[in-house]
Amino acid sequence: MFGRIVLLTILALPLIEIALFIVVGQAIGVWPTLLGVVLTGLIGALVLRWQGTAALREMQFRLQRGEMPARAMGGTMLIGLGGLLLLLPGYFTDLVGLLLLLPWTRELIYRLLARNLRVVEVSANYRRPDDPELIDLDRSDWRDGPSL
Repeated sequence: MFGRIVLLTILALPLIEIALFIVVGQAIGVWPTLLGVVLTGLIGALVLRWQGTAALREMQFRLQRGEMPARAMGGTMLIGLGGLLLLLPGYFTDLVGLLLLLPWTRELIYRLLARNLRVVEVSANYRRPDDPELIDLDRSDWRDGPSL
């Protein structure tokens, strides 16, 4: 089922883009239409650089704190996809790319996915100082066993 949806999307996307080029070109002219495609490509490159860098910093910060940044990783992927869609020539992909860059759109996607997926964030801070079963060994307590 998923394969069919992907195939139909790949086949329909160029047709949608061509139709939108014709409609927009008739409405505003050929040169403004082409200029719009070039400008959205430049904007996509800038957005990828700015928001992508910020999202990667957020992921690194969470990893340094010992958290698994599942949501930050998802946001980074959606921002990257949005920037990539802006880079592609076409007004439909530009619209979808812009929507992916908006935080409320990403939040909506998370909520839709949350109905079917369960993301468990795990912390690397698994040691609790009040754990009575925890045995903390230092270097002098360790000895090598027989080598095989």
